[in-house]
Amino acid sequence: MPTASTRAQDALRAAQLYYLQDLTMEAIAREMKMSRSSVSRLLASARDTGLVTISIHSPQDARSQVESRIARRFGVTARVVPTPFRISEAERLERTALSAARLLAERVESSMTMGIAWGSTLSAVARHLPSKRTHDARVVQMNGAANVRTSGITYAGEILARFGAAWSAPVHPFPVPALFDDPLTKQAMWRERSVRAVLEIQERVNIFVFGLGSPDADVPSHVYSGDYFDEADQRSIERNGVVGDCATVFYRADGSSDGIDLNERSSGPDLEAVRRIPTRFCIVSSLSKLDSLRGALAAGLITDLVVEESLARRLLEVTAGR
Repeated sequence: MPTASTRAQDALRAAQLYYLQDLTMEAIAREMKMSRSSVSRLLASARDTGLVTISIHSPQDARSQVESRIARRFGVTARVVPTPFRISEAERLERTALSAARLLAERVESSMTMGIAWGSTLSAVARHLPSKRTHDARVVQMNGAANVRTSGITYAGEILARFGAAWSAPVHPFPVPALFDDPLTKQAMWRERSVRAVLEIQERVNIFVFGLGSPDADVPSHVYSGDYFDEADQRSIERNGVVGDCATVFYRADGSSDGIDLNERSSGPDLEAVRRIPTRFCIVSSLSKLDSLRGALAAGLITDLVVEESLARRLLEVTAGR
């Protein structure tokens, strides 16, 4: 049985023959004395492990019109993920997450500090991350995950671990509640040296990767389905006109967040701190998150947007007058 090292060498050789010498799979199979299906698996392994990265470059005038219109209208870099018309929301999420994972791998470099906001979307992205070796990079959790029923460590920790493993980067967890019971407790916790150390890493984040929470999403955002809110919190969300959240910091349709009392108790970075991060890489896929996406764009939270096609088109329709 071939060792992992031998398999990696075979994958590299097959990739070089296929991508650099333009040999067919049949020709590679003959040269390497193996079946065509074995060559196919080696090429897939080369992509999955980062030996091969694929970029699609097109002239500016051949770019997706939808991407260009979103870029002009909202001042962001947009990547639209094509999907068929009849497809479930779960499938839309998986396709969007797969594309986002591969695009993200192109952006990640050595010596970067990457902030990760846990959630259903980031969980899907984490499952598809290709390996890319970096040096002196690190991954930091941007908001706490604990609530009254669970520490949240297993869920958030698995997401962070996948990002760290994909990029050969150490992980810095943030072991605090997603929402504190009392703002004064949060203020006291923020003075603790161990917590302060994580907050200081968060302040040096180069690229922030996040999905958008929504109280109305068809595929429920984890914070809205995981016992994070009591009845008073639910009433606060409705009373304040909340349409979404970024790392459990809540905002309205116009992008404002002032006066939302939940934010005084949130462990996530305030929206002004988010806007100071150079690259804010947002992934969103569900039509039911349209209002959440519009609010995030209005708040200036996004620099790079990976968005599913039907949502992208709907976004342009409802903002046609801008």
